[in-house]
Amino acid sequence: MSNTMRTIGLAVSAMALVLVVGVRAQVGDSGGVVNPNLAGADELRGLPHLTGPIVDGLMERRPFLSMTDLHAYLSASLSADQLGELYARLFLPINLNTASREEILLVPSVGARMAHEFEEYRPYRALAQFRREMGKYVDDDEVTRFERYVFVPINLNTASDEDILTIPGLGPRMLHEFKEYRPYRAIEQFRREIGKYVDDDEVARFERYVVVE
Repeated sequence: MSNTMRTIGLAVSAMALVLVVGVRAQVGDSGGVVNPNLAGADELRGLPHLTGPIVDGLMERRPFLSMTDLHAYLSASLSADQLGELYARLFLPINLNTASREEILLVPSVGARMAHEFEEYRPYRALAQFRREMGKYVDDDEVTRFERYVFVPINLNTASDEDILTIPGLGPRMLHEFKEYRPYRAIEQFRREIGKYVDDDEVARFERYVVVE
């Protein structure tokens, strides 16, 4: 092999590596924001404006499969100002690729302009892409804050262990089961196989964070 061909081969390999790394996706660091599907009753009662009856109703209704569903429940009891204060502490991460404008506007301190920018760069392949694009408009601290409220779905067939473990409430045992049934051909296969280990509600909760590609 000539030096030229060897150089081209190395360059192509390097580009492929960049592409593989670039498509990694994950759930943002919560930064202390409470997930309403996972928190215990005592933790929920310690949050602003969550009375005992509201917490009881929340526990009965979960898992919430969208922030819109959670908002519909809470807005029946709380004012807009109370919800704004609460959502800084309690939030169900939204899918950056599929969230409605209504959902995006529920992210604390996101207005119409930033909601537009969230949508402008779809589809997101990884949080690193979101971080880079939003960094054109706000500083690093604000981007980090946004990441507490969002996620990019992971590809069930290619996601690393690290990325799978960013799914809220998923531990090493379920990591093994997620990988055990690769390759996934359809999301129905995921539901069937993971349904051997957890109930339908938990399968639905996990499904929010994954795609089959």
